Amino acid sequence: MSQAIKHQLIITRKNLLKEVQDIPAELLDVQPEGFNNTIHWHVGHVLTVAEQFLLNYPNSTNLPENYIKLFGYGTKPSEWSGDVPSVATLVEQLNQQLSRIMEIPDEAFNQTLPEPILGQKTVGELANLSAFHEAYHLGQIHAMKRIV
Repeated sequence: MSQAIKHQLIITRKNLLKEVQDIPAELLDVQPEGFNNTIHWHVGHVLTVAEQFLLNYPNSTNLPENYIKLFGYGTKPSEWSGDVPSVATLVEQLNQQLSRIMEIPDEAFNQTLPEPILGQKTVGELANLSAFHEAYHLGQIHAMKRIV
């Protein structure tokens, strides 16, 4: 099962990166009417949440501490302040993160979490949720790309 989860994470991540790669820079921070965020925010949000779900962020040292305040649940780009990473930086970090996720030992996916996270009881369930979450935001990016 862990190989299937990893395969889904790879497919979703590669499609997200492909979707973002050809968006002109001037459109990355446009917030279309009817949307709560920008493409820039979605890219950072996917990175941050996957790090939280699968790589123990903010206790990991893979991402800067301020990413939660920039891209965590309930945040918005209209409230950003301080150092905001570029989409190019976030894309590089998404690539690096995928490599780290692929290094998670297969047996880890069967481990029970210390306490359920969003109803998920094992690392594998949380990884499935992460893949779903990323696919959802990929859809948002796709829609926004078409509108902007």
